[in-house]
Amino acid sequence: MNDLTIREASVRDALRLLEIYTPYVTDTVITFEYEVPSLEEFTSRICKIQKRYPYLVCEEAGRVIGYAYADTYMIRPAYDWCAEISIYVDRDCRGRGAGRALYEALFKKLKEMHILNLYAVITSENEPSLNFHNNLGFETFAVFEKAGYKQGRWLDVTWMQLFLGDHKVPPESVNWAEMEKKGNA
Repeated sequence: MNDLTIREASVRDALRLLEIYTPYVTDTVITFEYEVPSLEEFTSRICKIQKRYPYLVCEEAGRVIGYAYADTYMIRPAYDWCAEISIYVDRDCRGRGAGRALYEALFKKLKEMHILNLYAVITSENEPSLNFHNNLGFETFAVFEKAGYKQGRWLDVTWMQLFLGDHKVPPESVNWAEMEKKGNA
């Protein structure tokens, strides 16, 4: 594995992260966004997510080559132990271990927060992502047929899940402050 560094994203990373994200919007069905968000919108998304969840970047030789984050799965408080995760790696830098390193660091932070359930929502024809998540222990639990329309066709979406810990009764309280403390240290 190359020398990779994982750290919390900052607003200064927004332009580079948007550069990584843009071809996924314009050239693929991996994301269902039709238009590339503005830098202002993308920066706002980072800030909003970081109020509650980790948002990590991976650097190789000082250059950001990927990012991963968690976000709200559902808005009701009974879902607080769940998070939806996303990951994007520069298309020219895939296969170097950035994705695995990002997810390992993200999962560690989420586990420290007492998040138990992780959900990945993947366009069903994105075989590399399905295999990547499967290799990390995710299991498919649902396929939504014809859930999105992009690039002139209807696309299925696969939902995958991973449990980070035991589901105790009652559960440990989600530690939102843990992310703030460790993520910005």
